[in-house]
Amino acid sequence: MLLGAVLVLTVWIAAGAAMVAAASPFAPSGRYVDIGGRKLRLVCAGPPASAERPTVWMEPGAFGLAADFAAIQEKLTARGIRSCAYDRAGMGWSDPGPKPRDATTITDDLEKLIAASGEPGPFILMGHSMAGLYARLFAGRDPDKVAGLVLIEATTPEQIDNPGTERFIGGFTRLAQVAAVSASVGTTLPLYWAAGDRIGLPSQGSAEKRHAYVSGRHARTAAEEVENWPRSAAEARLAPPYDPKWPVAVVVAYRGEPDGAPDPRRAPELASRAGMFEAVRGASHTTILGQAHGEAAVRAVEFVLAHLGPAPSGD
Repeated sequence: MLLGAVLVLTVWIAAGAAMVAAASPFAPSGRYVDIGGRKLRLVCAGPPASAERPTVWMEPGAFGLAADFAAIQEKLTARGIRSCAYDRAGMGWSDPGPKPRDATTITDDLEKLIAASGEPGPFILMGHSMAGLYARLFAGRDPDKVAGLVLIEATTPEQIDNPGTERFIGGFTRLAQVAAVSASVGTTLPLYWAAGDRIGLPSQGSAEKRHAYVSGRHARTAAEEVENWPRSAAEARLAPPYDPKWPVAVVVAYRGEPDGAPDPRRAPELASRAGMFEAVRGASHTTILGQAHGEAAVRAVEFVLAHLGPAPSGD
């Protein structure tokens, strides 16, 4: 029986490797930016930014990379809005980075990347899922780089106090650890086509997302980020709250009417002098970024643009 199981596993992995090898070859989009002996992949699209139409800087969630925003970037470019997304260290095509993979280390890299990229700020920060923690810490450390925020299914550091959140993090951490082992030994390879892109991305972004899905290095780094979720939440919680003058749009997947308790993800929007909220029917935590439902993120960006404060004086 053991020999049979080993044989089945070997055939499974070999079949997956053959499927991946047969996939159409592609070159990753974007460019590589040196942040001091290491390079991070940066994907920017759209016309040059201006004070009235700043760049949207995108931070993906757990297991995410620049490709997660490929559909939204395509939609923003069609509206004449510039956007930039990147692969965090050790994810996608970016070089590995220092540990621990927590919000502080990730924000350190983001600050270096922005400085080296040549992209002028301030930016509209867009964060998905766990990236809500990274957006909070970056905004607290670099408020001069922030013009507004778009938070998509984004967690807040205060949610860590919720017993349900603690249980979710525990389960998600175990799942991330299993995914890291599975991708490292190759058992995810046969799922390259079936499960690699759960967002619904354009062809280039979809190919990049599928490649990351079967990458052992990507999965191991993602698991480290998830394991540091409580630490990242504590770090983000120590940062100042978002400035009320920043326009904030919160976009979530519609999951039915609330049970009476306010959705904690709405806290940044409710604290803003210009807040917007949209619950997208038919969307999931992942498809809300895709071609089918990504228009909601574009509406959120357009809301923030319409409510930006006056540009700083040049004297």
